[in-house]
Amino acid sequence: MSMGLRSLLISIVLALVSLTGHAEGTLFKVPTRPDVKTTLFWEPVAGAKATVFLFPGGGGGFGKVEDGKATSNNFLVRSAPYFTANGFNVAIFGRPSDSEDLDYADRISDTHMADVRKVLDFVKTQSGAALWIVGTSRGTISAAATAIHAQGDIAGLVLTSSVVNYKKPGAVPKQDLAAIKVPVLVFHHAKDACIHCRPDEVPAAFKGFRNAHVKKLIFVDGGANPTGDVCAGQHFHGYISMERDAVDTISSWIRNPVN
Repeated sequence: MSMGLRSLLISIVLALVSLTGHAEGTLFKVPTRPDVKTTLFWEPVAGAKATVFLFPGGGGGFGKVEDGKATSNNFLVRSAPYFTANGFNVAIFGRPSDSEDLDYADRISDTHMADVRKVLDFVKTQSGAALWIVGTSRGTISAAATAIHAQGDIAGLVLTSSVVNYKKPGAVPKQDLAAIKVPVLVFHHAKDACIHCRPDEVPAAFKGFRNAHVKKLIFVDGGANPTGDVCAGQHFHGYISMERDAVDTISSWIRNPVN
């Protein structure tokens, strides 16, 4: 199927969803540690080809859930409808009840990995579809760490707007990327102006996935009208005005991961 036809079909699906109000997600609070629950936004689709397990950036979380939708302006959160339109269940990792912010170091901690493990296990009770870990910005730290620690339970890893600044705890190239053997897609905007995610530092980080037999590095250069913080979701860092194209490209690769 051509990309043009696929985009047309996705537009039709999104229009139907808008008209019928059919696609709605659910907020879960998953027990992950004694006296601690971690939030999860879960939106399944019938006959899902896979589940994308999303780690938003910033301090984590997905905003309020209103009318069955997560409301954060983070790239992955606001793009959830494009993932479901591509036939994927959407699971968005939130935050534990004992934290209001997932900082860089938090995302590689044993505590965070314990929370992630429990939420992953819960998602597996909801669907047997293959699990793909997807992170953006600060969420790439969590995503890479998850791929290292839960490799036997996942089908692959997608990193968008990766944190590659070595000064940041848990930066992607500082992690044990050689331990990752599942397929890996590194997706980055050529105009990303965030100092922690410089495009010119991404290729060196990508080389760290030396034992992933299937891996792909994709730079894109689209979007329009960036505003606000260059490290936030409304700038090229967050694929502003090209969300659908970005998700379609990512989804196409998930369906057929190739070098």
